[in-house]
Order: sequence, then C-alpha cells, then structure tokens
Amino acid sequence: MAPGIKEAENNFDIFIETYGSKYPKAAECLEKDREVLLRFYRYPAEHWKHIRTTNPIESTFATVRLRTAKVRNCFSSSTIVMMAFQLCRCAEKRWQKINAVKKLAKVIEGVQFVDGVERIAA
Repeated sequence: MAPGIKEAENNFDIFIETYGSKYPKAAECLEKDREVLLRFYRYPAEHWKHIRTTNPIESTFATVRLRTAKVRNCFSSSTIVMMAFQLCRCAEKRWQKINAVKKLAKVIEGVQFVDGVERIAA
C-alpha cells in the first residue's frame, strides 16, 4: 500500500503497463474502476484499514449461516430467528471497533482529507 495518492497512482500505472498486455480484460476492468479503487485516500488514514476490509458483511453473518443451515428443519421459524439474533449478539463481541471515531463526524460534515490528513482551508 502506498502512503499517498500520487505513489498509488504511479504504482497503478506501472501495474497496468506491466500486466496489461498479458491480462487485457483484467487491466481494462481495473482501469475502469481506478477512481473507486483509490478513493479511500480521501478519508482519514485511521479509517483506511476499515475501508479496505474485504466483505465485512459476509464474515459477520458466516457464523449465523453455518448454524442456521444445520437446524433449519428442526425448529420453528421464530426459534431460528431468535437463535440467529443471539448468534449475532455473540459475534458482535469480536467486531473490531472503528479507529478515530471523532474523525467520522468530520467525514460526515464533508471535511476534505488528502492522503489521510485533514486539509485545512486557507
């Protein structure tokens, strides 16, 4: 991971140049989504880890999915819903807390961040 947007764009260009001829469809797809892939540089650096997390919804509900599939025909639907709710509450204890919660208010207000650092208006 690059420390700033300029280095990331440079690395992105090098990657496309290196692998574009060998994997043209993949390079085209990456180039099409370039702005979206590099957007997290506009947020506080403390939030980058959370933004880049892959599929947080799937990992959250994996525990519930594994257990409800096994007992689907054994209990009533209301019992399964109650069990799923309790499993989510137990899984919640292991969820990672958001870093720099106070900066979340600034993000919501629309404060600009460049390379993870707040831009101070002149």
